[in-house]
Amino acid sequence: MSGLMSITGPEAGEPHRVGVAVTDLFTGVYAATAILAAVHERHRTGTGAHLDLSLLDCAVSVMANQAMNYLATGEAPVRTGNGHPNLAPYQVFECADGHIIIATGNDGQYHRLCRLLGLGALITAPEFLTNADRVRNRLVLSVALSAATVLRDKADLLAACEAQGVPAGPINTMDEVFADPQ
Repeated sequence: MSGLMSITGPEAGEPHRVGVAVTDLFTGVYAATAILAAVHERHRTGTGAHLDLSLLDCAVSVMANQAMNYLATGEAPVRTGNGHPNLAPYQVFECADGHIIIATGNDGQYHRLCRLLGLGALITAPEFLTNADRVRNRLVLSVALSAATVLRDKADLLAACEAQGVPAGPINTMDEVFADPQ
């Protein structure tokens, strides 16, 4: 009902559910925050509170930029697979030994990503000059970047991204999650 599934999944095909109970979890987090606020208010005033949270209200609230995109334009957002609706490149990339997400949020990060992948020509290519250009030409850009990322190991590419200030993170399997020292 919240619209979450309408934006989740590949561009073609049916909507996908999120892999965990996101709505239940966020409602619990919001409930804990509301409880703490009520306890604080009780300490301050001696008055109790009645809390009323709904799964739908919480689910709509976490639609964040997707809801704002709709409210600002009147156009319902669509599924973009692993791509971000407003930024490019900001998506999952295949590596030689798994997948990572690279999340460039500005031109400088995009330029550094291109350089570390040895794709400096993409920086000045007219179809990728601005973020709006990159979003518009996302598929072509993704193919070009993917051809370079698939040649690198996850750890190597993540280390290179970190060294250059390019936001990126591993897409870990559960065994990798629980083996991580963090």
